[in-house]
Amino acid sequence: MTKLSSNQSTHAQSLLLIGGGGHATVVAEAARLSGWRLVGFLDDDSDAPLSKTTQWIGSLATIETPELTDHHPTIIAVGDLRFRRQLVKLVKGDFATVIHPDASVAPSATIGEGVFIGPGAVVHTNATIGAHATVNSGAVVEHDAVIGENAHLAPGAVLGGAVRIGSGALIGIGARVIPGVHIGEDAIVGAGAAVIRDTPDNACVVGVPASEIGAVTE
Repeated sequence: MTKLSSNQSTHAQSLLLIGGGGHATVVAEAARLSGWRLVGFLDDDSDAPLSKTTQWIGSLATIETPELTDHHPTIIAVGDLRFRRQLVKLVKGDFATVIHPDASVAPSATIGEGVFIGPGAVVHTNATIGAHATVNSGAVVEHDAVIGENAHLAPGAVLGGAVRIGSGALIGIGARVIPGVHIGEDAIVGAGAAVIRDTPDNACVVGVPASEIGAVTE
């Protein structure tokens, strides 16, 4: 974990993206705007959307090629959380953190490796963003909130102060979580939901106020 001041990311010159889909195009644009030089991306589809602006280097099997991940900082730019978790384990080199220049990150916030923070996102005082998590466009993480490893805040999601989000959890587009609530690991909060009570691991909740409709399955 490192502390990054607002609109600042620490990076080397080059960046390798894992994934070439829609999410990867967003990460790539943010990376370029914040000063990275993209060396290319890995994806099983050589004609993936990112190929319009970025060089395709090879399939995902290439992820274990030492001359790639050992020599270039890497970010997993894949939207599927479970797949992303698998890919993280295959990378042997360093991970990069990409913060869009239009995001606001408090100097006291703690940001893990491999994190992506999108345009218009706000990460407030003493918040903690775990490794490989995503704070997508316009999402708000209030003071003292903790986002677990590989969790994803979709565009426009808002977390109140001291909210805790478990690893691998997905907070849907425009969802709201009131202060102090705990969302369990691998849970899903539906788009537009308003969460007013703790949510257990692997639960799926929707609605206003949010209620559980079942468990997340593999």
